[in-house]
Amino acid sequence: MNLLAYPVYQAVADAMRPLRTSATLQRAVLAAWPEFAASPLGRSLDAAWELLEMAGLSHARPPFGIGSVEVEGEPVEIVEEVVRRTPFGSLLHFRKAVKTPQPRVLIVAPMSGHFATLLRGTVRTMLADHDVYITDWHNPRDIPLSAGRFGFQEYVEHVISFIRKIGPDSHLVAICQPTVASLAAVSLMAAADDPAQPASMTLMAGPIDCRVNPTKVNDLANSKPIEWFEKNLISVVPSGFKGAQRRVYPGFVQLTAFMSMNANRHATSFADMHYERAKGESAKADTIRTFYEEYFATTDLTAEFYLETVSQVFQQYLLPKGELMVGNRRVEPAAIRRTALLTIEGEKDDICAVGQTVAAQELCSRLRPYMKTHHVQTGVGHYGVFNGRKWESQIYPMVRSVIHDNEPRSVRMPASATSAGAEQLSLHAMLEAEAISKAAMASAAASSSSGAA
Repeated sequence: MNLLAYPVYQAVADAMRPLRTSATLQRAVLAAWPEFAASPLGRSLDAAWELLEMAGLSHARPPFGIGSVEVEGEPVEIVEEVVRRTPFGSLLHFRKAVKTPQPRVLIVAPMSGHFATLLRGTVRTMLADHDVYITDWHNPRDIPLSAGRFGFQEYVEHVISFIRKIGPDSHLVAICQPTVASLAAVSLMAAADDPAQPASMTLMAGPIDCRVNPTKVNDLANSKPIEWFEKNLISVVPSGFKGAQRRVYPGFVQLTAFMSMNANRHATSFADMHYERAKGESAKADTIRTFYEEYFATTDLTAEFYLETVSQVFQQYLLPKGELMVGNRRVEPAAIRRTALLTIEGEKDDICAVGQTVAAQELCSRLRPYMKTHHVQTGVGHYGVFNGRKWESQIYPMVRSVIHDNEPRSVRMPASATSAGAEQLSLHAMLEAEAISKAAMASAAASSSSGAA
């Protein structure tokens, strides 16, 4: 365990705080002198101070900031409310008053160094047609040791608890890392014949089977034994925080690892922000800044959750090998028979490559074929699967269609909620119609043969 990493980082962050505060003040003074601020030199100084202002991380969750959404052509106010809270996470409900009941959906957010607000765009898109809940994980550095441990088992138990709180016939959408825990949760619920089993489960860009098309992330996880990760990457929360002395995988380490994978792209983004700000193109600079304000809001991971995930998911491949245990219960996806499955992958995903998520289709071997759907989205990387233009125009209509097709008839979405792309029959409906048609033809043929005889 690296006892110095976190304290040293915090000392550097504390030392940088006055410089960043000074840069903020300099920008404010400059803004109060509009004639100079609008000059080439003024814009250049403002751009430079902005880079210094952003030279640090935040460890507090940013707001979702979704005040309202349009539902059936009318703006509807969104009110955030916590409907279940534990020391490690909250079940957050985006409550809204609508005339027609909407499908209840739990979005399971990753616990991978960023807050659930990284999925703000995903939530905003889904809110128009769904009653949305999300797993809002807390920062371990703010959780006292007295709260106990939080490992892979506790993660799965939280997902099950949240699903039960939302109630039967809800839907689950898991993005990236939690696809494994979510599949495990639904498998255990199915094995126990839990009445709260979700009606559908969407797994997006997740490491269900990392043996398929290994990426740099997978190679890194297998480059060292798990003891190396514990010795070199695990640190303790320094004094001065509620979670002091808790063993964690620091968020700043995770962010550094992510950024190093695309260092040139990030450097270019900051250079572009400086250039656009100095040129006077504030809108373009603001877009880049908004992204990095969210990206630089980091959260730690408990040591047990991080090490168990690396070991069980990325090194031992326990789920696809049929060896994953949650407590004393074996995870058997074949137990799932009532929950429709949609898996989605991105063609250019360099974190969870094509083939890793679709592995869930084979694991859920007792699901009828018409209850399984898979989609590979061309032209998108990891984040493009759940954010951006292609998510909204091509991926989301499919997610919505699967949820709609598996809703109890009493709470089906109104026809007006479907887009032009979603108006076509889903694969589920097409296969079901085909099966009915074949059965009818077989029956007719049998009747004809009987009559001829």
